[in-house]
Amino acid sequence: MPDEITNDPRVYFAAERTFLAWIRTGLALMGFGFVVARFGLFLRELQLEQGGVPMKSHLFSLWFGTALIAVGVVVNVISTWKHVRMVHDLDSGGRSFKKPSSLAITVSLILAAVGLAMAIYLVAAWGR
Repeated sequence: MPDEITNDPRVYFAAERTFLAWIRTGLALMGFGFVVARFGLFLRELQLEQGGVPMKSHLFSLWFGTALIAVGVVVNVISTWKHVRMVHDLDSGGRSFKKPSSLAITVSLILAAVGLAMAIYLVAAWGR
């Protein structure tokens, strides 16, 4: 039975599709991080255009954006490492599907925390 599973190319194609989905996730995180990092600059330019006093720099958005970019890089590195391990495991007759994805759980918790922090920041900045 294990030979039938490992000889089936659909298993390798599924592993590759999963890997490519993680790469897209990492790239999306990096792109979103860039947008968040530059959001403070956008707010400052908008304030100047409306004739107001320029706002002080939004380091909060810069740090959150940089953190999201770093998370995207980490996701791409870990997904590459996990994919190589999975293909090696499949080549040696293993099944590689023993537990939930710790990478997916970690990324979702980090994004939930970042989203919550950004929501708190936007609510706090709304009154200024």
